[in-house]
Amino acid sequence: MKKALIIGASGGIGQAVSQRLRGQGAAVTGLSRSADGFDLTDPDGVHRALDAVGGSFDLILVATGALEINGAAPEKTVRAVSARAMMDQFALNAVGPALILGHAARLLPRERRAVFAVLSARVGSIGDNRLGGWISYRAAKAAVNQIVHTAAIELARTHKQAVCVALHPGTVKTEFTRKYLGRHPAVTADEAAANLLNVIAQLTPTDTGGFFDWAGKPVPR
Repeated sequence: MKKALIIGASGGIGQAVSQRLRGQGAAVTGLSRSADGFDLTDPDGVHRALDAVGGSFDLILVATGALEINGAAPEKTVRAVSARAMMDQFALNAVGPALILGHAARLLPRERRAVFAVLSARVGSIGDNRLGGWISYRAAKAAVNQIVHTAAIELARTHKQAVCVALHPGTVKTEFTRKYLGRHPAVTADEAAANLLNVIAQLTPTDTGGFFDWAGKPVPR
């Protein structure tokens, strides 16, 4: 991996992935809200920032997301759904990645293998949902899985060696999950980064459009 663009580079997973890539000698360009004012919910700002990014990348990773936005915790039941909270979830976790994917054809090389990966979550899997709850977050992640799948179909027409996937990093010990870990087994951000980069390294164009977990196993959509 020679060049990488990490969206959400100041977050737990994004920062760990960036550090590991730099340790491998890759040139990493990072964008984040805290460091660069990069706001995924601001379409004009997203387009300006990505228009200013030069060259092409062997890896683009969208490592952004949030379980709580503006203090709205995941719902325990559909009766607790708030229109505002659901729209906020979609803006950050689905629309934002879609805006970045709109630049993929320009930012990925056509003549060699390249990977565009978006961090999703297993709770966004419709086929794997047996517990209910977390309606807005689940729906936004299910939406981003569809967005990735659709973008992969389009990208394959011009970028034959490109791989466009959604990835579930597992449960990771970050500020993002601190309140929700409970007794669930979790890994550090560095361990998650190592797992994700291992999966990314093994992906082939036949995997494009898929949804995979931290061990490289397909997750039902």
